[in-house]
Amino acid sequence: MNDMTQTAPQSLADWQALAAALTLESRAYINDTFTDAADGATLTTINPATGETLAEVASCDAADADTAVAAARRAFDGGEWSQLAPAGRKAVLLRLAELMETHKHELALLDTLDMGKPVSSSLGDMAGAIGCLRHHAESIDKLYGEVAPTGNSALGLVLREPLGVVASIVPWNFPLMMTAWKIAPALAAGNSVILKPSEKSPLSALRLASLAREAGLPRGVFQVLPGFGHTVGKALALSMDVDCLAFTGSTAVGKQLMQYAGQSNLKKVFLECGGKSPNLVFADCKDLDRVAQHAAGAIFHNQGEVCIAGSRLLVENSIREAFVDKVLAAAERMQPGDPLDPASFMGAIVDDTQHARILDYIRKGVEEGARLRTGGQALDGPGLFIPPTVFDGVTDDMVIGREEIFGPVLSVFGFDSEEEAVRLANDSDYGLAAGLWSQDIDRIMRVTRWLRSGQVFVNNWAEMDQTVPFGGVKQSGNGRDKSHHSLEEYSDLKSVWMTLTP
Repeated sequence: MNDMTQTAPQSLADWQALAAALTLESRAYINDTFTDAADGATLTTINPATGETLAEVASCDAADADTAVAAARRAFDGGEWSQLAPAGRKAVLLRLAELMETHKHELALLDTLDMGKPVSSSLGDMAGAIGCLRHHAESIDKLYGEVAPTGNSALGLVLREPLGVVASIVPWNFPLMMTAWKIAPALAAGNSVILKPSEKSPLSALRLASLAREAGLPRGVFQVLPGFGHTVGKALALSMDVDCLAFTGSTAVGKQLMQYAGQSNLKKVFLECGGKSPNLVFADCKDLDRVAQHAAGAIFHNQGEVCIAGSRLLVENSIREAFVDKVLAAAERMQPGDPLDPASFMGAIVDDTQHARILDYIRKGVEEGARLRTGGQALDGPGLFIPPTVFDGVTDDMVIGREEIFGPVLSVFGFDSEEEAVRLANDSDYGLAAGLWSQDIDRIMRVTRWLRSGQVFVNNWAEMDQTVPFGGVKQSGNGRDKSHHSLEEYSDLKSVWMTLTP
C-alpha cells in the first residue's frame, strides 16, 4: 500500500517525489482478489508526458469477463449487498469516500501519470469523484416508493429494485471522476458492478478496487477488469447475465454497444457519447475579457480531451474580431507544461494515436481554408504536447467544424442574428452541451428553449454540481449521470397490487 496521506504536495518537486515512491497495482480485481488475466496477457500503459512505460497491466478477455459476471451474479443473488438496508449501503459508500479523500493525492497522481492531464486538474477530478460518491450515498436512504391512488378494495405499491449486474465502461479523459459518476449510483441502488476502465488509463481504477475492499464492499459486488473494448468490453456487452451497460465514450462505440445489447438479452444501455458543443457569444454580453477567458478554458481545459468541450465558438460578427483577439490572448496563458507542475494549465495528449488524430484535423482545417490564428504544430521534445490551436472563419461544411476532434482545437464561426446563431448551434449530429452569453433575459429564455442540447450553460461554462443531471440528446447519447435521476436509471420499477378483503 502506498503511504501518501501525510503531507499535501505543493510543488513540481513534491509531485515528482511522490511519483518516484509510487507502487502500482497492475492486476485485475476479480471476486475480491487481485489476479493476472486468465491467459496471462498484458497491455502497456505509458506516461504520455515522457514516453516512459508505467506498467504492464493485466489485459482481460472473455474468460475473465465470464468469471467476473458469475461472481457478480452470485453476490447479487446472495443479497449481502443487494438486500442490505439503504442505511447499510450508505455507511459503506461513505467509508469509501473517506478513504478516497485520504488518498486523493495518490489517486490524482495516478490519473496524471496515466493520461497526461495536469495534476491540478486531477485534484479537481478527485473532489468531483468524492462528492459524487457522498451525494449518492446520502441520497439512497431518502428516496421513497409510491402508493397508487386506488379505491378502498386494493392497495397499489410502486417499488424500486436494483437491476442486478451492471457493467460500467468508462473513458480515459477523466478516469476516476467518470468512474465515480457510473459506480456511485449503481452501487447505492444495490447492484453488483463490473468496471471496465479504458486501456489507456486503468491505474486509478485498480487502486480504487483496494480502497473498495477496505471500505467493506462484499465479495463480487465491485470488480475491475482492465483490457480492450473489443475483447473484455465486448464480452461484457454480449453477456446474457449482465443486466445493464453504462458507457461514456465515442458515439461509434456507443452504437456498437446498443447492437450487442440487442444481440444478447436486451440489457439496458445508458450512453453518454460524443459532443461538438456550441458556445454562443452575443454582442450584449458583459465583460468580454471574462467571457473570452471562459471560452478559451471551455476548449483548452484538459487539453480539449473533454466530451463537452466548447469546441465551436459562435460569435456575433459585430464583436467578432475584437473578441477573437481576447480569446487568443487567453489561450497564450494556457500553454501546455509538465503535468506534475501545479502551475500547468494543459498537459500531454493521452497517446500517439490521439496525438496524430488531432494533428490530422489541424491539417484538414488548413486545407479547407479556415484561418489558423494560433498553434497548429506539435511541440518538440519528449512527450505528446499540442498547444492551444484556434481557427477563425470556420463554416458549417468544414470537417473541423462538424466532427469531434477531442483535442485543443477551437473553431470560430460568425453570425449576424439570433436565428442564424441557433441554426448553426443546432446543425450538428451531437447535442451534449451548449453555452449562451447574453444579458438579455428574453433572448436567454428563447435561445435556451431552442437549443437542442442536454444541458445549457448561461453566462458560464460547465459550472454545475451533483444536483443536476449530466447527459445529451441526439447522437450524444441517452443516459444521465449525477443527481437522483441516475439512481432511477440503475433501478427497475415493480408494481404490486394487493386486493383487500372487505
